[in-house]
Amino acid sequence: MKSAYEMAMERMGGGDHKPLTDAQKAKIAEINTLYESKIAGAKVGFDGRIAAAHAATDFMAVATLEDERRKEIARLEAMCEAEKEKVREAV
Repeated sequence: MKSAYEMAMERMGGGDHKPLTDAQKAKIAEINTLYESKIAGAKVGFDGRIAAAHAATDFMAVATLEDERRKEIARLEAMCEAEKEKVREAV
């Protein structure tokens, strides 16, 4: 007899996850490190430009830069997740 957890996982489609190999885990860790550094670099770059816009009291530019910063970070995070998903799906 199946437990409630097992039945719920089957309904959600989550019962078919394969354990990751050591190579997959290492590749995912490498991807995380790469994208953490890319995100940090983007933050530093935008923070400098935002600070300069603040100093020039150009608040329209500040708002635009903050929006661009959010979009760039979201784009990098999505790329990171997509690459990790490719590794998870690899046989």
